[in-house]
Amino acid sequence: MDNKQILVVDDDAGLRDLLQQYLSAQGFQVATVADGGAMDVFFATHSADIVILDLMLPGEDGLSLARRLRAKGEIPIIMLSARGDEVDRIVGLEVGADDYLAKPFNPRELLARIRALLRRSEHVQPKAEAPAQNNFRFGAFVLNPDSRDLHKNGSNVPLTAGEFNLLRIFIEHPNRVLSRDTLMDLLKGYERSPFDRSIDVRVTRLRRKIEDDPNAPLFIRTVWGEGYLFAPDVAA
Repeated sequence: MDNKQILVVDDDAGLRDLLQQYLSAQGFQVATVADGGAMDVFFATHSADIVILDLMLPGEDGLSLARRLRAKGEIPIIMLSARGDEVDRIVGLEVGADDYLAKPFNPRELLARIRALLRRSEHVQPKAEAPAQNNFRFGAFVLNPDSRDLHKNGSNVPLTAGEFNLLRIFIEHPNRVLSRDTLMDLLKGYERSPFDRSIDVRVTRLRRKIEDDPNAPLFIRTVWGEGYLFAPDVAA
């Protein structure tokens, strides 16, 4: 993880300086900006491996910026907020944030989450094509569990680390009702997340990637009062 580029977007100059000094001392390259406009200027000529994004910003807020970042790609996003409400966490997840940390926080906790996200994002990067027998097919989709690539009719379907992990859990437990508690327990085997109580939102995000009509899903079905069932053997 040496020399990974981190971009901090926060209007608190003191916090920006603290994070730049601390994270730089941990071997990261760190750039800091105060708002969305400065973020856009940065990305016009630079790239980043992870973005630390404040929720409450002057002008365009962090949720809007996270939504724009996610629309452009799968760059990991950690959202910061002085408000620790569950609603904020759920909304952050819905717009595409990968992690959420309430202020004030210990810089060591942020460092641990950065490293965890970078490890997961590295697994999402395409690798050499694995043998066909390792692939899992459902409908028009083909998932390579080793490279973590999902394709539909030959076209790549980008997945975040969290979306891949949830899909893999469903694939490993086909045609079986999994309660929310069971899904959360299984998900912890792949990742630690502040969004563990928001499993419904995670499912909604995955459905948007694999269902023709997320409101009438064929693959990930809701079993009312019990949980979710993954049915891979439906018509393509």
